[in-house]
Amino acid sequence: MFSVVEEHEPLAGDDIADAITEINFRFQEHGIGYSYENGQIIRKDGEFIHDSIVKPCLRVLAGKEYPGAQEEFLRSHRHYRKGDMKEAMNECVKAFESVMKTICGRRKWKYDDRATAKTLIRVCFEHELIPSLWQDHFTSLQSLLQVGVGRNKLSAHGQGEKPVEVPRHLAAFVLHMAAAAIVFLAEAEASGAGK
Repeated sequence: MFSVVEEHEPLAGDDIADAITEINFRFQEHGIGYSYENGQIIRKDGEFIHDSIVKPCLRVLAGKEYPGAQEEFLRSHRHYRKGDMKEAMNECVKAFESVMKTICGRRKWKYDDRATAKTLIRVCFEHELIPSLWQDHFTSLQSLLQVGVGRNKLSAHGQGEKPVEVPRHLAAFVLHMAAAAIVFLAEAEASGAGK
């Protein structure tokens, strides 16, 4: 048996936007927990967190200023969606570092190309991109993303004899903290903060 497939004209811009709106509405209506954003299917664990942290981060990274960070952040979501929490954490921290490297490069602030989040945060402190009243918060964020329970102990270095399992809730927390920090830094840079 053969079936006849009707040929259709390719969708125009407004039709594509309408189709995306419809798909996202259907996902939400059926409690699927995913959304189509910026050419990717993104897992949505919490509507509020997604709307107030992830979407603004995706908007910031969609601009021409941060293509490397955008690639890493979207890769983080792909890993998260597939259940690879270690790589999800690694990629979101890379995106955080890439945003700082981009800002430092644009501002002509000296930094080593191999600099880690710890070093890059220090450069942002020195140039007051991060106001002094927020520096304790960013030092804590650095500990979470770079040194503490987050990335280094669970995903960035060799796990040793026994496989290390990263729980989804911890990876989600690190991903959302990185997204919030990315938005903060990008908006601070766009506002002309720092010296």
